[in-house]
Amino acid sequence: MGHVEFRVIAVGTGALALLLASGCSGSGTGPGSGEGERSDVAVSVSPVDGASLVPPELPVTVGAVNGALRSVTVRAQARGTPVEGVVSADRTQWRNKRTMAPGETYEVTVVAVGPSGATKKVTSRFSTVQATQRFTLNTIMPHRDLTGLTVGVGMPIMLNFDKPIADRVSVERNLLVQSSKPVEGAWHWFDDKTVAFRPREYWPAHTKVKLIAQLAGVHGGPGMYGDQDYVREFTIGRHQVSTADTTSHQMTVRQDDKVVRTIPLSAGRGGVTKYYTTNGVHLAMSREDVTTMTSPDAGPGSAGYYSLTVYDTVRISNSGEYIHGAPWSVGSQGNSNVSHGCINISPSNAEWFKETTLIGDPIVVTGSPRPLEPMNGWGHWQETWPQWLRWSGLRSGFTTEALAAHPADYTAAKVDETTKKEPS
Repeated sequence: MGHVEFRVIAVGTGALALLLASGCSGSGTGPGSGEGERSDVAVSVSPVDGASLVPPELPVTVGAVNGALRSVTVRAQARGTPVEGVVSADRTQWRNKRTMAPGETYEVTVVAVGPSGATKKVTSRFSTVQATQRFTLNTIMPHRDLTGLTVGVGMPIMLNFDKPIADRVSVERNLLVQSSKPVEGAWHWFDDKTVAFRPREYWPAHTKVKLIAQLAGVHGGPGMYGDQDYVREFTIGRHQVSTADTTSHQMTVRQDDKVVRTIPLSAGRGGVTKYYTTNGVHLAMSREDVTTMTSPDAGPGSAGYYSLTVYDTVRISNSGEYIHGAPWSVGSQGNSNVSHGCINISPSNAEWFKETTLIGDPIVVTGSPRPLEPMNGWGHWQETWPQWLRWSGLRSGFTTEALAAHPADYTAAKVDETTKKEPS
């Protein structure tokens, strides 16, 4: 099955033409013209020959007037790495597909042909500014060891950087998401180190997803550039959504829109805010055979302190909420709420639910007056789509169908040899 790619191209045709006007050019003889027969074709290259301290994010553009581009080669001198580019349909314009590396010298070689068939070769060089610091990714989720690589339909892609990102647009533009089924989605910045991608609606079941973080050489802030690229592939599993109603005291588990089990529950007893189960769309964050739960605001010997070992747990927030086996409250399950905020279910139901659940499965809690905060665990679905887009660096969702029509222009970049580090 083919892939559909989410990507925004920052430099359009108009911007490319403006850049060409400022580049170096030749018309057949003289400096920069190089080898080839005398030709009336004029070649423009930007950055100009001999330029130094060029920002790596500045596009490399080549143009031909009164002729066509036969070949364009841009190569990093130190590593010998060629730079991928895109040529226009009429072969009069070329631009690079991604940023340059900082602190590198590049050689541009252009062969153009005029109307008479005579060729013209132009060679130029430029060097990019050195980076004063580098940024990398600390974590990428989903993760093989932490979530598995088959995840639920609500699973976001979550990235955490090691340094604050000032140029969010530049970074976001180079975070490419491909999927085997078209979806609409967008990136969302929670703070200057944390960004997440979420579809507008849940992922379609059984979708294959690939993240390509083309961060090598990407501008992240003053003097700061990305250190390397990253790739992560994962698969969306079957469609499972569970709804836990704290007023009817029942949890309904649906797979592919069919009810597979109805489970009696006992939710947070309330009285004070901390003892209500949070209301809204949660995601399964972990599955554990054994979990030790302790009181978050009381230590040993203090009033309200507890330390309890529970079995077969599914974590649904960062504020200590789990769905877990609770043999001590079986008599209340299905008729009343008696917990400190967790969702209590019977041991047999808890074991079944833990084994049935994928990380990233939505668990929707209803009937509670305490809302789940978007940053409490993976409460990403608590934000409406307009709210989600408000904190997107590019301030828009990306429809895959619009890019699928131009696969040649939006193919995934090859990941170079720096793509070896695997963030946790």
